[in-house]
Formats: sequence, C-alpha cells, structure tokens
Amino acid sequence: MNRQTEQDPLERRCPRLGGPVTFAYCRCGDIDGQPCFKIFDCWWERFDVVALMRELLPPDAFARLSQSRPAPKIASLLDVIAQAKARTGQP
Repeated sequence: MNRQTEQDPLERRCPRLGGPVTFAYCRCGDIDGQPCFKIFDCWWERFDVVALMRELLPPDAFARLSQSRPAPKIASLLDVIAQAKARTGQP
C-alpha cells in the first residue's frame, strides 16, 4: 500500500489525535502500517474513500477495515471499571 494517491496531501483534523493529519497518515499511520479504523468516517465527505481503499487494499485487508469498529465509549468505560473492581476485589 505504498502507492501514493492524489488525496495523500489533503488535511483534516484528526478526532483521535486532536490535530491536523494528512490522508496519507490516515491510510498508513497506524502502529502496524495499517489504515486507521476511522478512515471511512473521517474522509467520506471529501471523496469516495471507500472506493479508493477498495482499490488500494487486498480484498481481505479491505474486509477487515470495513468491519473494524471500536467498541462504544460507554462499553469501554464499563469494561475498565469492571477490570478495576476485579483487581481490588470489590463486588
């Protein structure tokens, strides 16, 4: 996925990082060089990001990306609370 695209220099504010990032960062910037799981949510208004990622990624990688969604924030918080209670022995 090292192929450059004309969209790579486009910038927007990243909701995860809180600052400006380029599209190139979003499609290659994850720890393991994979696209950010929010890439579809963030770029759909600027261009057809789904079609572009379908073109750039192998079918299995595109399927993983299109199915990846983080747990809702409340579910994450409840999980953290449950883990903390388990560590401290609280019911």
